[in-house]
Amino acid sequence: MHKRRKRVTDMLELKELNAYYGKSHILHGVDMRVGEGEIVALLGRNGSGRSTTVKTIMGLVTGEGSVKFRGQEILGHHTFDIAHRGIGYVPENRDIFPKLTVHQNLQLGEKRGKTAPRWSFKDMYEMFPRLKEREHTEAGVLSGGEQQMLTLCRTLMGDPDLIMIDEPTEGLAPKIVELVAQYLKTLKDRGVSVLLVEQKLTIALEISERCYVMGHGSIVFEGTPAALRADAYIRKEWLEV
Repeated sequence: MHKRRKRVTDMLELKELNAYYGKSHILHGVDMRVGEGEIVALLGRNGSGRSTTVKTIMGLVTGEGSVKFRGQEILGHHTFDIAHRGIGYVPENRDIFPKLTVHQNLQLGEKRGKTAPRWSFKDMYEMFPRLKEREHTEAGVLSGGEQQMLTLCRTLMGDPDLIMIDEPTEGLAPKIVELVAQYLKTLKDRGVSVLLVEQKLTIALEISERCYVMGHGSIVFEGTPAALRADAYIRKEWLEV
């Protein structure tokens, strides 16, 4: 008799999630989950609804349906409350404070009052030595890759249990993309769950355990990276440009 594989405990669970921009219906009944310590990729072409999904989870877009984090309903809560519960969000636009130094940007990410945070300044500088070199430099003069590293690290300083990252490799050189992939694996090793919104199939399939593909605001595929590699129809219909 075969033992059933134990399912990973869900950290984030979406059920029948709908979202609107004004009268435009963007998300259509999205069901999705991210387990504890799991990297899940959310793939799709531009305009498919991926960014709207993470913004709705984060309380930045009004939604209908259900978004549960650690079994508690968070849909309709304020963004600061959602962040305080342990969800980190790295937006696509590398939202740094340009006139503050690298170190000051990291300080702004710290979650006050946490007795034993998982991450320290030392961790950030070890993970990305380039940031250590630029510690006292204004963030506005950093390269795109350095700003992306800073945004990722600042979010981590808030010690989230789940981190949602929107297009982290957009416009980055291949060497930096590899650094970001290594960073995401480090998060997983430290027990942080990751929801990765990405267009680059290579990195997503290399590091994620499960993938969702979105098309026109709905989930059109759910499965392992191996299953997605084998499904030429889904790739051609919903991913390839």
